Amino acid sequence: MKLTISQRFFFDAAHTLQREIEAEGSRRIHGHSYKAEVSLSAALDARSGMVLDLGLLRQRLEQVRLQLDHHFLDEVPGLGPATLENLCLFIARALPELAPQLTRVRVWREAVGDACVLDLRPYAPAPADRSV
Repeated sequence: MKLTISQRFFFDAAHTLQREIEAEGSRRIHGHSYKAEVSLSAALDARSGMVLDLGLLRQRLEQVRLQLDHHFLDEVPGLGPATLENLCLFIARALPELAPQLTRVRVWREAVGDACVLDLRPYAPAPADRSV
């Protein structure tokens, strides 16, 4: 049996974005308030009664948050274009020690309703329809 725990963090940051639609506002420096959530799944550790100590997870996420919060995302090393997709990947890559348990990274901008989810669980294709 696996359990899943999660922890959220928030950051404010500015960026530019080269895109075809809504191009004028995107190309100017502008900012957003972001929310991010990291989920870990594993069997319960019988000794500690936890998947992972949430205090340890909060410490690691604070280190990641400090790389993003109140920064110009275009200049964050290893991020690439400051898309929601790249933010998910950046956060996951910043947590290599959690890789076996890290199952999901979600980044969203609540004010506009945009979100991206990086699902790190192994892909299991749907069973083939054998009724044919």
